[in-house]
Amino acid sequence: MKLRITPLNIVGAASLALVAVNLFSAKTNAPKQIDVNGFYILILGCLIVVTFITDLIFRFTLKDIKRIWIVELVFIFIATILMVILQKVA
Repeated sequence: MKLRITPLNIVGAASLALVAVNLFSAKTNAPKQIDVNGFYILILGCLIVVTFITDLIFRFTLKDIKRIWIVELVFIFIATILMVILQKVA
């Protein structure tokens, strides 16, 4: 099987790195450190699972790598817009 890098792979890898950094970093109260509690780490873990599953779905339905990139970038863009709107409403 060929290794194909897709946008959802990049998002999943960045999320996994962020979870690893937050889990294994020293717990200090530096002025510029972002405070991430366990609930947000759990949500980020769910994001990793969702990106992995949706990437597999897009790979099985679309065979052309160019189409996969376009569809996944649009998916990420729409998901980001919806998250920002939901944050403003709630």
